[in-house]
Amino acid sequence: MANILVFAETRGGALRKVAFEAVTAARQLAELLGGGEVHALVADVQVGADAATKLGQYGADVVLVVEHAGLQQFAREAIAATLVERARSGGYRAVVLGFSAHGRDLGPRVAVRLDAPIASDVTGLVSASGDEIVVRHPGYANKVFFELTVSGTPVVISVRPSAITAAEAPRSARSEAIALAGDPSAEKIRVTEVVEGAKGKIDLGDAPVIIAGGRGLKSADNFKIVEALAAAFGNAAVGATRAVTDDGWRPHSDQIGQTGRLVSPQLYIAVGISGAIQHLAGMRTSKTIVAINKDKEAPIFKIADYGIVGDVFEVVPALTSAVAEARKSH
Repeated sequence: MANILVFAETRGGALRKVAFEAVTAARQLAELLGGGEVHALVADVQVGADAATKLGQYGADVVLVVEHAGLQQFAREAIAATLVERARSGGYRAVVLGFSAHGRDLGPRVAVRLDAPIASDVTGLVSASGDEIVVRHPGYANKVFFELTVSGTPVVISVRPSAITAAEAPRSARSEAIALAGDPSAEKIRVTEVVEGAKGKIDLGDAPVIIAGGRGLKSADNFKIVEALAAAFGNAAVGATRAVTDDGWRPHSDQIGQTGRLVSPQLYIAVGISGAIQHLAGMRTSKTIVAINKDKEAPIFKIADYGIVGDVFEVVPALTSAVAEARKSH
């Protein structure tokens, strides 16, 4: 049996959604390899006492707690060194982490130091046996999906946020305190300022529902109908196309696409979006896609599960009322 090491990402001491998804992926991989243990590493200034309970609920057997005052901001080199040191000493079959901003930074660092192969932006685990692990990975701007075989021990696997749904697989996880390898004050890259978005705003990477708007909304002011629909759902985030953010209608942090955020929510509603390939690259792995556009030939309809051909200024308010009414009755 082979054990798997996971980086369980936090923000401000709280475990992020991507942490539970990474643990779920590691649990799946451990089972494919014969039922080994999943060890989740959590690094922050202070880790909540319930971290082991929470991660154990999703399949972690051991939670490795790294607490250090220097982790107030993301200390990439020190965290990477800690993962590498643990991976070497623990003889793990694989290191799993989310393909988030932090995961994209850490993954290659860890792979280089371990002289290990890395599979990034993984959307699924296919099989594993012996020296080989087969994963699913998008290519050609998400037009196709490859099955990649990564060989060797260990391997590094980073999983696209929301592509693998966090699933409960309860374990009585035990907690173990370990030291941070490296000095955060010696980091070559330092975070000097963090600019937070609006309070209470759901991050695109964490949102189960995303309402995204495009040029079909005609102006920045008309994004209010998208925001109203998101508010009606109650658990939705608002996204946008690159054209919209380039025009200044929405902040660039809202951009979804090849040069923006990669998202895989349970439900993605595209409002007034034609479906340029760059945008599709960032959202086509969404579980259910609904497109609203007055042009029945718009490319977005080719990948949509449900399509509504009509004026967004008529369809979206009606949909908002229907969602609000449905939530009231439940």
